[in-house]
Amino acid sequence: MTVRIRDFLKNRTDEGPCLVVDNEVVRENYLAFASALPDTKVYYAVKANPAPEILKLLVELGSCFDVASVNETLDVLAAGATPDRISYGNPIKKESDIATAFRLGVTLFAVDCEAEVEKVARAAPGSRVICRIRCDGSGAEWPLSRKFGCEPEFAADILEHAHRLGLVAYGISFHVGSQQHNVQAWDAALASAAAVFRTCGERGINLAMVNLGGGFPAKYTRKTPKLEAYGRAIFRALRRHFGNRIPETIIEPGRGLVGNAGVIEAEVVVIAKRTPEDETRWVYLDIGKFHGLAETIDESIRYPIRTRRDRDEMGPCVIAGPTCDSVDVLYEKTPYPLPVSLAIGDKVLIEAAGAYTTMYSSIGFNGFPPLKQYVI
Repeated sequence: MTVRIRDFLKNRTDEGPCLVVDNEVVRENYLAFASALPDTKVYYAVKANPAPEILKLLVELGSCFDVASVNETLDVLAAGATPDRISYGNPIKKESDIATAFRLGVTLFAVDCEAEVEKVARAAPGSRVICRIRCDGSGAEWPLSRKFGCEPEFAADILEHAHRLGLVAYGISFHVGSQQHNVQAWDAALASAAAVFRTCGERGINLAMVNLGGGFPAKYTRKTPKLEAYGRAIFRALRRHFGNRIPETIIEPGRGLVGNAGVIEAEVVVIAKRTPEDETRWVYLDIGKFHGLAETIDESIRYPIRTRRDRDEMGPCVIAGPTCDSVDVLYEKTPYPLPVSLAIGDKVLIEAAGAYTTMYSSIGFNGFPPLKQYVI
């Protein structure tokens, strides 16, 4: 937690749980990405946190943007970005949304099947398309391999189909899985991408770009490699598979760019034991899965949680949210150590919460308001 966030929380009027994001940390993170991969353009994954203050800062820093919807496109344009700095990276799009984005000036679209290619050809003629390929996502805490991406051997056919329909077959994209701890994870995906480049070249189609996706981790409770280690590993993999003909490359950091910039302040509502002799307490907070902490599903993301009593004796706890839904349990399989002295009304700080929290927060499940956000 930064001094700026600490000072803000000291002075704020208590209005329930909130997320506070320090934009200076976002600035530092962006510059770190630009330094670690100097020949690669940064396309911020807007879905991680589309706060206008964050988008405006990134526009000023020269970032490009990966969007998943028309609304995100409008947000980026409102922040001052030009359409040539936008990639519509969601391979699942309504044809009407493609047409709207095209009217707004967007000409770079992701696809992963022939049906999507045909929609882009009708709604955004002459646009550039990037085919998303599947990779296994091993090493990631939040894998993304089941829903998106064609098998790599099918990608050349999809891109050739795009070429025949008058689109520009522009490149390959993939995602090695969110919160990826293995710096070598990009190697196999780049081997597949290079094979598609060769196959397309044999068919007279010269691809230009590889979208390296996201996956760069925020620091939660598990130790993560340094960003420079990812940059070195990715560059070595590019040289290994593309030789001296390295294509244009882009990355799509979201969590790695804004995750550690945000802290949620929440409150303990109830502390209970199921039996008098039970050593594990149930700690209920005024925030849960439905109010921003959806990524605790299957306990995939384990946020650092701090209290003012952390120097006291610690004991195992199940942590749950406040709603009347039994799914609203954050950590139970692996109980979370919290101070034995923790009391009702105590504040807890959930760190590294700048990404994928406000946007997962419900509009009003059980009557609880959505998570407030302050960007400072």
